[in-house]
Amino acid sequence: MTTLIYILSCVGAAFVQRVSGFGFGIFIMTVLPFLLPSYGEATTLSGLLAMVTSCVIVVRHWRHIMWRRLLPILVTFLIVSFVAVCFVSTAGDALLKRLLGGILIAASLWFLLFNEKVQLHPSLPVQLSMGTLSGVMGGLFGMQGPPAVLYFLAASADKHSYMAMAQAYFLFGNLSMTLFRAQHGFLTVRVGEMWLYGLAAVLAGTWIGSMVFRRISAPLLRRIVYLYMAVSGIAAIVSA
Repeated sequence: MTTLIYILSCVGAAFVQRVSGFGFGIFIMTVLPFLLPSYGEATTLSGLLAMVTSCVIVVRHWRHIMWRRLLPILVTFLIVSFVAVCFVSTAGDALLKRLLGGILIAASLWFLLFNEKVQLHPSLPVQLSMGTLSGVMGGLFGMQGPPAVLYFLAASADKHSYMAMAQAYFLFGNLSMTLFRAQHGFLTVRVGEMWLYGLAAVLAGTWIGSMVFRRISAPLLRRIVYLYMAVSGIAAIVSA
């Protein structure tokens, strides 16, 4: 039963990522902390799995990346996420689960109520602030997407540019955080085994997402995900 839940979570996370451009970590981190021995291992596995989806998309949309609008927020993220990963190595799992629950609830409420009302400009202060917030959320919880997505939506010329820059950001960001986490002992044999088990499921979810991208309402899908985030956040706090 546990294996089935894990496989379905991988498919669902990859599907959400492919359709909306983000959400892999948000979706799968509602499950992984309960399947692995430590919270650090859960975030490591989340990042490794997310890289698979991002890599597939980046290869297909590489030409649409605007590097001048990507590099400042990416560099900021790399610096801040390193500090956040160091914190994970010293914090207790119960505390991190409570923080995760609070972040999930806050993020779901934000997107449900305010996401469409907030407009950001692709300026350097915005890049630095969104990169900092994304680095904290990515390093602690493996879900750097929400702040970065708000920026990339504002910085992109079209949906292809948005998808390309967002996935390049997630790819390089998750790669660096995996190296940071490996230095702190979170890249374990168990993580490697589960990554292999989930690889096919992630590819399947990515493929399904690409097939239905043009056929479903993305706003409706996002609302369902945000509600799921809120429920999962409550569950994480209660079970911590």
